[in-house]
Order: sequence, then C-alpha cells, then structure tokens
Amino acid sequence: MAEIISNFFISVDGVIESPDQWHFPYWNDEMGAVVEAGMQSAAAFLMGRKLYEEWSAYWPTADADQDVAVFFNNARKYVVTNTLEKADWNNTTVISGDVAARLRELKKQTDGDIQMSGSATTVRWLLANGLLDKLNLLVHPIVVGRGRRLFEDTPTHPLKLVRSETFQTGVLNLTYVPAAG
Repeated sequence: MAEIISNFFISVDGVIESPDQWHFPYWNDEMGAVVEAGMQSAAAFLMGRKLYEEWSAYWPTADADQDVAVFFNNARKYVVTNTLEKADWNNTTVISGDVAARLRELKKQTDGDIQMSGSATTVRWLLANGLLDKLNLLVHPIVVGRGRRLFEDTPTHPLKLVRSETFQTGVLNLTYVPAAG
C-alpha cells in the first residue's frame, strides 16, 4: 500500500511561501540528494489545484532544468480539486467528489510513494482526514518574518519525529508521522 508523503522547504518561523526568495543559499549536495531520493521513490505526485495550475503552465515548456522538466512531465500526477473539471497536462488525473475515499482507494492500488509538496491547504486537509503518512520538512535556518505558513488556524495534530539529520548548511531534514492516539 502506498504512503502519501508531503515535502516542504520551510523557514524556522514556519513560512513556506516563496521559497525561491530565501531557500537557494542553503542548497547543497546533501539537500539535492534528499530531493532526488524523494523524486525517485515517487510512484505519483499529488497536488492541489493551484499548484497544478502553476506547474502545468511552467514544466511543459520549461527551458531550464530539462531533466526535472522531463521527469515531472512524464510522472503520474493526481490533482485534488472540486473546481477543476479536466487536466490536460500529461499523465494527470483529477480527483474530485468524495476525495478522501478516492485517495484511500488510490493508496491501496499504488505501489510506491505518492509525493506531494507546495500546498499547505492540501497537506492540512490530508492530515485532518487521516491520509498523510509522512511529513518531510527541510527546515532552513532563516526567519522570513512574513508569508504563508504551513500550519495556520488548524486544529492540533500530534506528530512523532521518526528521523532527523542536520546538513552542513544548518538545514534540518526532519521526518514526522502522525502520532497514535
């Protein structure tokens, strides 16, 4: 059975918005290896409508990062939405209606991980509905001070730290799972 794994670049103060403005000074081979391993273990990618719209507008015609573009353009993708009626990006399926039931079925039918990133709204919903299996955070040693945070105005969800590593840049590579009970 597949696991749904969420991945985020995040600042010490919880900001996930616009990582392109604060993340890159911390990029190194250690982080690259973690990101690459996540991509390679993915049987599919899960995203919300907004991320789908951003990525489907960018990756099919991207001139830079051709290896990444080819990877994302060919990967199996699922979009969780009740507002998008069709998805034209290669290998994309819209999941709507009883999304929780459809995702539970997808987890049963998929071999390998279902990776997701970029959508705080989607990860909050997955966690609240008992569908998130792992939360991977690359915590950057920077206080951004403003911007969308991963968890804002959400109920309490106890998590258990199952893996931690510190990169030479000071970035923490943390993996959490929902805590039992």
